[in-house]
Amino acid sequence: MNPEKTGLVLEGGGMRGIYVAGVLDVFLEQNIHVDGVIGVSAGAIHGCSFVAGQRERSIRYNLKYCRDPQYMSFRSLIKTGELCGTDFCYRQLPETLDPFDNEAFEASDTDFYVTCTDVETGEPVYKLCENLRGDQIDWVRASASMPLAAHIVELEGRKLLDGGVADSIPVAAFRKMGYQRCVVVATRPMSYRKKPNRMTPLLHRVYRDYPNFVETMARRHLMYNRQLDEIRRMEEAGEILVIRPSRIIKIHRTEHDPDKIRQMYDLGRQDGEKAVERVRGFLQGE
Repeated sequence: MNPEKTGLVLEGGGMRGIYVAGVLDVFLEQNIHVDGVIGVSAGAIHGCSFVAGQRERSIRYNLKYCRDPQYMSFRSLIKTGELCGTDFCYRQLPETLDPFDNEAFEASDTDFYVTCTDVETGEPVYKLCENLRGDQIDWVRASASMPLAAHIVELEGRKLLDGGVADSIPVAAFRKMGYQRCVVVATRPMSYRKKPNRMTPLLHRVYRDYPNFVETMARRHLMYNRQLDEIRRMEEAGEILVIRPSRIIKIHRTEHDPDKIRQMYDLGRQDGEKAVERVRGFLQGE
């Protein structure tokens, strides 16, 4: 009988997602290996550096550029319609400023998936990325393109936005793909529950040509909270292992304060270090 494939499921959450980077850097240091990684939004951004084996890359460039208006700013949003500068974040940064190791990523035996939301259907899209060169990195960009803060990304005949809209923590989808033994890295504490989106009236106006997407956005809090309940059930049944923030750090999804970013990253490292032996045993089926 073939052993179960192992996977990492990485939640996003804007700058809150730097918690994931802290956990993943510990995994790299401890030689934690999995068969597949699926990331959503910031989880996809940090997950690709994990697959490429680039320890501390995420925290390095976030601390360096978090106050750079080209990286992320409302000035950029007003001027370009994009909160995060597309050319800066997805061209200059990975190609020259803090190069992404494409060769290592492509040589890895860990499959890498990103989660996006199809704007026309309102359904999740799970994309296996065999490389992130050139326009292929736009799959990561699409996964992290927040509604109202980014343009719709068109790829392979689809119109895409933030994967967290349709599937914030795609553990059920990943298990259906064959990755039965999953470690989930969440970015909210266990007690968290999402509230209705106060921006729904604006979403109706901006995305009036995409009613399925608007409906998915309007129901997102219900779907997310049901997802949390199911994750808790699977965790208690021993079907998955979950790492989540052990304490609350108030950090905005567009955080510019390097001290808060460092605190969130360090919490991810602390929680990751505490979980290493449990993770190792779980992935080995013990």
